[in-house]
Amino acid sequence: MSETSGGWLSRLRSGLSRTSEKLTSSISAALTRRTLDTSTLEELEEALISADLGVATAAKLSAALAAEKFEKEISDTEIREALADNIAEILRPVATPLEIDPAHKPHVILVVGVNGSGKTTTIGKLAKNWTREGKSVVLAAGDTFRAAAVEQLIIWGERTNCPVISRDTGADAAGLAYEALEQAQQDNADILMIDTAGRLQNREDLMGELSKIIRVLRKLDPEAPHSCLLVLDATVGQNAHSQVETFKEIADVSGLVMTKLDGTARGGVVVALAERFGLPVHAVGVGEGEDDLQPFDADFFARNLLGLNA
Repeated sequence: MSETSGGWLSRLRSGLSRTSEKLTSSISAALTRRTLDTSTLEELEEALISADLGVATAAKLSAALAAEKFEKEISDTEIREALADNIAEILRPVATPLEIDPAHKPHVILVVGVNGSGKTTTIGKLAKNWTREGKSVVLAAGDTFRAAAVEQLIIWGERTNCPVISRDTGADAAGLAYEALEQAQQDNADILMIDTAGRLQNREDLMGELSKIIRVLRKLDPEAPHSCLLVLDATVGQNAHSQVETFKEIADVSGLVMTKLDGTARGGVVVALAERFGLPVHAVGVGEGEDDLQPFDADFFARNLLGLNA
């Protein structure tokens, strides 16, 4: 393992520590009788729910534990090992990196999410990863309502040596997206990433704007966008469910990116989302640095969620 990936795994482990400390202390408190009886199972289920794994997931995990260990003596570590194995099974099907399809020139990625979720930073970090691999990337500053978002993307463009298509604050986002795709096609770019506004309080406006962006992109490429990434802030916990529902309705979300796992004790929401929606989790983030967004590793995540070394 490279120094970079080793450092990243260490940061992810540290980022998940708040969630794992909360969860493991609750598990230890539940296991006072050393036997997995009905009362202990109920307390374990409550511990899983309080760590934002969700009611349905907690029930499923508790049922799996009961099937294996009910009325048997069991240690704290054995419970955590069993839970980690079952959580990894839930996560493995969704732990898929975002593949760039070379059949599309460019592969158009629409990036959606509420304001503050980390969309613009995620775009910058993904651009950094892809340019390192030798891919050419064009960035479009489609969140035209926030000057700060445009400025932030321009900075990322300079850092990653990627052209950024931008307009004045308040400009038509669909027109900008059309112009960006034209430019990316002319440049024969591998990837076009389009930032978008995230004003959920004006849901109808947002829905109309995203629909218009998709319509105008399809005038140039009938299959665009080829991916639609929803960026979620892990600190919102169970509110992430309603964001996924809303953006699935507004845009055809094809995958998730989970940010800010280092700032929360609610990291279990990743498991709840995987169980409920089954959408690919392409990457997770634990900081602001260029290397702090990496592909999602189901087994490492599951074990560290339970305070176990991977």
